[in-house]
Amino acid sequence: MQFSKSTDYALHALIHLGLSERNNNIGIKELSATLGVSETYLSKIMSKLRQDGIVRAVPGVNGGYELAKSPEQITFLDVIQVIEGRQHLFECSNTSSRQHEVLAEVEDDQGDSIRPRKNGCLVEKVMLGAEQHMHQYLREYTIQYVLDEASKHCNHAQNKK
Repeated sequence: MQFSKSTDYALHALIHLGLSERNNNIGIKELSATLGVSETYLSKIMSKLRQDGIVRAVPGVNGGYELAKSPEQITFLDVIQVIEGRQHLFECSNTSSRQHEVLAEVEDDQGDSIRPRKNGCLVEKVMLGAEQHMHQYLREYTIQYVLDEASKHCNHAQNKK
């Protein structure tokens, strides 16, 4: 499993917008130069973020992009789901095999009758559980967290001088 470069660029663009001190409005030229990516490619990424309400496009000669939400409200999961999509990472594709049927069955309390498992087969249960843990982890980290950690790092480096 690997996230796309678009997710990487989206997260870095949001961090750059969060660091901006001049009205939080940065043009696509500056953003693309900072990230080392073409304006066209980055525009597509920013369009997805805009459509989902994470950034706002500012029209005009001095226009650009700014955060539409506070950095505390933008989680890594939000960004990943906008760029990568919200579909499940795993889908059991072996549903017609006998092995799947066995893994999807469960005995009653007396160990007698067998009925289908509510949540699919055991493999699917494990994989969906892993996905839920990953989502919870990514939900805990925000753009503000990165900004705070970067600030601590910069302050620590300045204090060493």
